[in-house]
Amino acid sequence: MALALFVAVHLATIVFAVRGGLSGAEILARTQGSWLVAAFYGAFVVACAVHVPIGLARVAEEWLGWRPKLANAAAIVVALALAALGLRAVYAVIA
Repeated sequence: MALALFVAVHLATIVFAVRGGLSGAEILARTQGSWLVAAFYGAFVVACAVHVPIGLARVAEEWLGWRPKLANAAAIVVALALAALGLRAVYAVIA
């Protein structure tokens, strides 16, 4: 449920920004130094980094026929990559 809330707020923010005529530079200027934005998108990244690999591991097991141990190991790699890249992006937006 948390991920659905994050997606809904994110999409609403995009619609609000685009309808308001904000450019990418203006959006970045507004988000710089905002710890509220960092907390929201940081939690969004963590939710994605937990949710996505679980599904990918099940797909790898069922569709690709991978052993559970291999599928879970690959899912951990994906989770770490998503978390690292996502949190780096959050830092770039607020820094």
